This record gives sequence, C-alpha cells and structure tokens, in this order.
Amino acid sequence: MNLHSTVGGPGLAQQRHLVTEIPGPVSRELLERRQRSVARGLSHVLPIFVTAAGGGVLIDADGNSLIDFGSGIAVTSVGNSAELVVSRVTEQVAHFTHTCFMVVPYEGYVEVCEELNRVTPGTYDKRSALFNSGAEAVENAVKIARHATGRQAVVVFDHAYHGRTNLTMAMTAKNMPYKDGFGPFAGEVYRAPMAYPFRWPGGPAACAAEALDVVTGLIHAQVGESRVAAVVIEPVQGEGGFIVPPDGFLPGLAEYCREHGIVFIADEIQSGFCRTGDWFACDHEGVVPDLVTTAKGIAGGLPLAGVTGRAEIMDAVHAGGLGGTYGGNPVACAAALGAIETMSKEDLPAAARRIGDIMLPRLRKLAQQYPVIGDVRGRGAMIAIELVKPGTIEPDAAATARVAKACHAAGLIVLTCGTFGNVLRFLPPLVISEELLNEGLGVLEEAFAAL
Repeated sequence: MNLHSTVGGPGLAQQRHLVTEIPGPVSRELLERRQRSVARGLSHVLPIFVTAAGGGVLIDADGNSLIDFGSGIAVTSVGNSAELVVSRVTEQVAHFTHTCFMVVPYEGYVEVCEELNRVTPGTYDKRSALFNSGAEAVENAVKIARHATGRQAVVVFDHAYHGRTNLTMAMTAKNMPYKDGFGPFAGEVYRAPMAYPFRWPGGPAACAAEALDVVTGLIHAQVGESRVAAVVIEPVQGEGGFIVPPDGFLPGLAEYCREHGIVFIADEIQSGFCRTGDWFACDHEGVVPDLVTTAKGIAGGLPLAGVTGRAEIMDAVHAGGLGGTYGGNPVACAAALGAIETMSKEDLPAAARRIGDIMLPRLRKLAQQYPVIGDVRGRGAMIAIELVKPGTIEPDAAATARVAKACHAAGLIVLTCGTFGNVLRFLPPLVISEELLNEGLGVLEEAFAAL
C-alpha cells in the first residue's frame, strides 16, 4: 500500500513524510468549507483533514504523513482500522446496524458486558450497562449511586474532567471552554482538592502525607459522609493535566468510602484499556472501585461507553431506569469485542509500559536541558510534561502553545491540556513502532530547541 492511499489500516507506511506545509492547499480548501458549514463552537487542534490512518500515522488530504501522539484523545489505542475491529464491524454491518437493545436485544451487547465484567478491577459479582459517550457513562454512574444509596451529594476534585452534559459540566473543574456561559449547573456537587504533587503546598512529599486527610476532612466538615452518594475520581486525571496522585491516596480514599457507605466511582474513560500499562489505572495499586466508567479506548474508534460495578449497586435501579436509543449499538459492540481481543492478543498493557520506558527517560533528560519543563509525569503511554516560567511553578501556557505549534508544523500531532493550558500530553497508539515513537520524540526535542 502506498503512502498516499486513502485506505487506512496497518498497511500504511509508518513514517513521517511532509509533501506540503501544514496545512496544505487541499486541507485549506476543506477548512474554508468547514467554516461555512460547521458551528464555530467546535474547535480543532490541527487544520488538516485526514483521509487515512493506521499504526502510528495519520495521512492528510494533501498526502502528508504525520506521527500521531494523540490517538484521537486516547481512543485509537489499538490503532485506526485495527484488523479485528474492521472484520467484526464489517460482519456486523452486513447483518444489522440497530434494533435498540431495549426493544429487541442481541448477543453482542451481552458479550461486551461479559468482557467488561471480566477485565475491570475486582472479582465480585458484576453487572454492566452500555451507553454512547463518556459523559453519559459518568452521568449514569451518578444516577445509579444516588438510587442505590438514597443520597444526593457527589464529591469530585479540582482539575477533574467528566464531560459536557449539564451534570458532568458541574462535575468538571475547568471553566473555559467547557462551562463558560452554559450554566446554571446541576446541584449537590462538591469539589475537593486533588492530590497534585507538583502543585501541592509544600511539594510532593507533603502531598503524599497530607492529601487524604485534607480531602476526607473537608468531606466530613462541609458535606457530611451520610449525605454523600458517590466520590468520583479519575485515577490519573486526563484533561486536568495527567495528574498522578501519590501512592496510597487512591487506596485510602476507596477505604474511606467503604467505611461510610459511599459509592467509589473510578472514571477510567481516558486512563482505561491498557493506556497506563495495566488494563485499568486502578490496577496499579490494586484499588477496586464500586463502579467503573469506561469509553474512549473501548471500541477502537466507535462511540461506546460503559458503567460496570457491583451487582447489588447496579441492580438497585428499577427496570427501565437506565437506557438510551443508541446505547450499546451492535456495530459499536462488535468494534469493542475486536478491540478487547486485540488488547489481549497483542498484550497492549506491556506495549504501553514499553512506550513509557522509552518516553520518560528522554522527557526527563529534556527537562534537565530546558527549565521551562517543570514536571514530567505519567504512567505507561499516558504521559505529560508541564511547562512553567523557569524557577517557578507559574504556568506558561504561551510556551506550551508554541511548542505544540512547532510540533504540528513538523508533522507530529501532540495535544495540550491542564487547567492552566500549560501541559503537553502524549497518547500514542499502543501499537506504534519504536522507530516512529523515537522519531516523534526527536521532533519534540527540536521544538524545544527552537523555543
């Protein structure tokens, strides 16, 4: 298959190759059409239009081949057009595309629930329900927790991102662009400080020693444990800046919730499905949530999400209380089964760990060279660097944007994130080659040299 083929998949040449500037003339023409037809409230990172993708590359409409360090925001972990995803989806589409599981069920939905019950943390009896998006999964997890406990309050964290529906906007910390002008938001949502080692007063050691006590003390004093239906946390925060809490924080928080009858919900939407080097980020410390929300990497690029958890909690909701017309669509379920099979067959948790073993030493070396890099963090293939004014912890969003722009111009797709817009996050497909991974890191190093 030649480099400029319009067919995606693993047959694409795995190399960075620019034939025009970024964006090229065809993408610019398409961008003009986009501006005339698509609502301006939808943004994009790169002004290019993709025609093919596979492995670790994206091909744009001008024939440029770019290295992908974004994976569609941790979605295409098994690659674009992974073989087992394509074959299962093709077979399913030929049979039927929709019946609505709530009208006439089908085996694929049941199979995905069985797989979720198998791979998520915990050996207890589980049930799952399927939805369309991560925000829907979080919203339904809160519904389930409230119904099961008879309580209303929900505790979330600084720097959290949980979605764009009304309830999940209330749960999300960052105002711009997610919340600004969209209120009023749902009530009974309370925010606690995140265990953020780099920005904790007193530094990482103080964070490890103090964070759990601070959080549980605030819940006790300001909300009251008997009023809390659920504590919802990303085991590694995503949009908030790939914040990794210190060891002991998550197990302690889970134990606190158990002691007080609070449903502990792990939002594994970005961190799940092998991304951090385990099947789920909770596995790193053996944390077993009551409910787990999943999406993104679950189905190789098709829209699907799930809530999985203790049978007695999931089954507390009355028949008909959960659902949605497209939730657990049969084509998306087929994709999920292909993606999960790929993760197992190719041992993608090990692949993620290998990516981390390659990336982290080079990023730490880069941080030694450039004091604008204040922190290097992450696990597996969920890694970030935080940029600051040298010698301080003052965020440097402008420098972050310049580095990202330089990477994009050179053919490397990177994403920014963080409450202050000063974090570069790296989410390469777990099937990326080591050669392409190292080349992408070289592009990043050149961008910092230019900065």
